Parts: sequence; C-alpha cells; structure tokens
Amino acid sequence: MSGARTNTLATLRGRIERIEAHGDAYAPNKVPLGHAGADATLRGGLALAAVHEVFAEGHQSAAATGFIAGLAGRITARRPLVWVRQDFSDIESGALSMSGFSELGLDPRCLVTVRAADADSALRTAADALACDALGLVVLEVWGEARQLDLVASRKLTLAAQASGVTALLLRLAATPQPSTAETRWIVRAAHSPPGTPSMPAAPSMPAAPWSTWGAPVFDAQLVRNRHGPVGRWIMEWKCDECLFSESAAYPQPVAAAPAHRPHQARDGELQRRAG
Repeated sequence: MSGARTNTLATLRGRIERIEAHGDAYAPNKVPLGHAGADATLRGGLALAAVHEVFAEGHQSAAATGFIAGLAGRITARRPLVWVRQDFSDIESGALSMSGFSELGLDPRCLVTVRAADADSALRTAADALACDALGLVVLEVWGEARQLDLVASRKLTLAAQASGVTALLLRLAATPQPSTAETRWIVRAAHSPPGTPSMPAAPSMPAAPWSTWGAPVFDAQLVRNRHGPVGRWIMEWKCDECLFSESAAYPQPVAAAPAHRPHQARDGELQRRAG
C-alpha cells in the first residue's frame, strides 16, 4: 500500500514539475471580466480550466459570495454550475438565494448546490465534480482554516481542472491565505454602491424618496496573486443586465495602481505579505 502511494506521489510531483517548468509558456483560454483595468492586468481576462481563490475578510462573506457569482456569470454562460459548501455554512453566512442569483443575471436552473458534512467531504466532492467536463464551473466554499486545503490538495484541484477544462473557484471565508497553486487570489470587500433610481412621489404634495431601489453591486477587489503577471486593486461594479464587471461611476479611478515591475513567479511568502 505504501509503495503504491509513493508511486502515485512521484507521478503527481512529476506532472506538477512539468507544468511549473513551462509556466511562462502556459497560455490558457481566458474570459474577459469586462473591467478594463483588471482585464489588462490579467492579460485578457480570467484563465479558464484553472483554480482561482477568493478570500473574505471579517464580515465580508456576502461581498465575496457576490463576487464569486459575478465570476460565475462570466465563466459559465449557460453551462451547469456546481456549488459545494459545508452544512453549517447556512448558519455562518446564510443560505444561497436563488432569487438573488436571478437578480444578478444568473440562471438558477443551471445551479446545483451540494451540502457536504465537513471540509474533507467538500474537497472530495469538488474534485469529483471537476472531473466532469460537462460542467462550466465548480465553486468550493469552505469556512475557516481548513487544514485539508493544503498545497497538495491545491495541486490536485489544479491538475483536475486542467485535465477536464472545468474552472474552479475557491471561496474561503474566515481563512488566511496559504501557499497554493491557484492561478489568481483575490481579497474582496464591499464598496459603496451608487444610488438607485429615484422613486416617484406617492402624491403631488409629498416629496419623492431619494432612492427606491438598491444600487448596483460594487466590490473592492484586490488581486494579491497572479501567477503570470502583476497584481492590482480596483473598484468593480457588476452590471446585472450585461452580466459583466465595469468601472463604477462613483469610483472612476483604481484604488491603487498595479506595480509596474514584478516577477511573474513570486514566492508564496511574498504573496502572503502582500495579502497582509
């Protein structure tokens, strides 16, 4: 048993070394997000058939979930989406709302949710789902510092995504970024939304309420890891009707300029210091 496991690990390490050795030549298919600054930094958009991480700080789980939903809208088109989350996620961060997905421009009929008993089950389920090339996207939502999501697990998910062509999004709530093989890593916070549409007065003698609807979803999205380019930070507004991100009218400029010069292959320790 130990010999078979050693052979499996050796094979896995060999495949990973070949992937990393040709990292500069790696040219995945990409989908543009719609935001000019982010797409330029990502050299055309978000890489498909890869793993991407989205982290939420503090009480920002709703913002990170909305950002993931926006990425899903850009990636999946009309293909099925599997969203894997732990049983107690409903208690910690609330249940996924199908009407909410619909308002964001996504088709809830394409969404399959899977509730896992623990992080181990969630990880196994996500890996199995990534092997199905009929899917458009797999979201793995994990709460807390899950030791199961280590570097080895990340490499396995990356290899599975590349083999099937299915993109994986890891939604990490109440967790600290750790070394991984993710193509990108984001830290997402909520940003101020522009005002909604002014309401009509109930009667001619009554003043109109200043706003009658929620404004568009707006995210403070910080790209802290990019395996093939620089990082940056932007205010990104989600356009529900067009199903794409754009620059927010309330924030016409980036929050922070992306570094002009940065090695493409940075060490994970340096990336974690950027995240901090």
